[in-house]
Amino acid sequence: MSVRGAGDVSGGARPNPVPLPDHHKNMSYSLGFVSQDSPGLQPAWPEETANEHGLLDAYSRAVIGAVERVSPSVVNIETRHRYRGRETGGSGSGFLFTPDGFILTNSHVVHGASSIDVTLADGLRCRADLVGDDPDTDLAVIRIAASHVVPAVLGDSQQIRPGQLVVAIGNPLGFQCTVTSGVVSALGRSLRSRSGRLIDNVIQTDAALNPGNSGGPLVNSRGEVIGVNTAVIQGAQGICFATAVNTAKFVAAKLIRDGVIRRSYIGVEGQDVPMHRRIVRFHNLPVETGLLVESVLEGSPAQRAGLLRGDVIVEFAGEPVAGIDSLHRLLTDAQVGVPSILKAVRGSDLRKLEVVPAVRA
Repeated sequence: MSVRGAGDVSGGARPNPVPLPDHHKNMSYSLGFVSQDSPGLQPAWPEETANEHGLLDAYSRAVIGAVERVSPSVVNIETRHRYRGRETGGSGSGFLFTPDGFILTNSHVVHGASSIDVTLADGLRCRADLVGDDPDTDLAVIRIAASHVVPAVLGDSQQIRPGQLVVAIGNPLGFQCTVTSGVVSALGRSLRSRSGRLIDNVIQTDAALNPGNSGGPLVNSRGEVIGVNTAVIQGAQGICFATAVNTAKFVAAKLIRDGVIRRSYIGVEGQDVPMHRRIVRFHNLPVETGLLVESVLEGSPAQRAGLLRGDVIVEFAGEPVAGIDSLHRLLTDAQVGVPSILKAVRGSDLRKLEVVPAVRA
């Protein structure tokens, strides 16, 4: 006995229908259509499908709304580099964050470039100047002389949570304004920059990134930038990283003002962690989060001060330390050689250590 599929039609007479078994004869069936001679049958799909909004679920509307808000700010960056008498080209992404033409991107996109060209979302192409770059955070600021640009809204990366919706926009492999979406996979990651130093408090996401996405924005469902897309793990699927926007705000402000980032350092690597409420109340701490020390560099100011792995830094030089961003803001060039009191929770005790920050090499 041969069985024909619904699309298997051959010439000749129409085959006889197969009769239903007896126990099916008295059963009623709901049809997914309405015929003119069967007015009583109702459609199997809701009436809202005729409306465009009914076709979009909440997830789709969130992604579309975020893209519409931020895409006018996203730019394509093309660079030229001269190396040993040869000239090579590169490309990446960036986004406008001020109305007077300042653009955030990655340091590795523009570092050492002999020329930088920017293409805006409306197709306008113009030359850009390097304001400054910071390889330690893989961030850079460039500027274009263009009017009527649309800056992106910068959010607060302290407010994001694992599992929340994020959207990445950029120009991977030359395909302009490509949109991918996913979730925040994890927070507080560390990523080694091309300078050899760790970028702390990095956002991990599964929003797909490819070469050319570097420097583009990672945004939340409100279209606010929460990170700068930076890197992917080669050979992995869905493991991508973005520098937190709070770090980018601090670095961008310094680059606009000084062109470079000068830092002191104490020699610790760590991540943000919440503090136990009993510890916060008992020691009357000014913060409910701190910086968990994961490693102390050999011969560093922190090691000489007696800081240990597992300590949680909560204060430095009289200022609260809620996490790595707080400590980075306090470790300026003005702190080099200045003895400062560092407070850290060790177990249930609060330790006071004197540390003398050194200049970053």
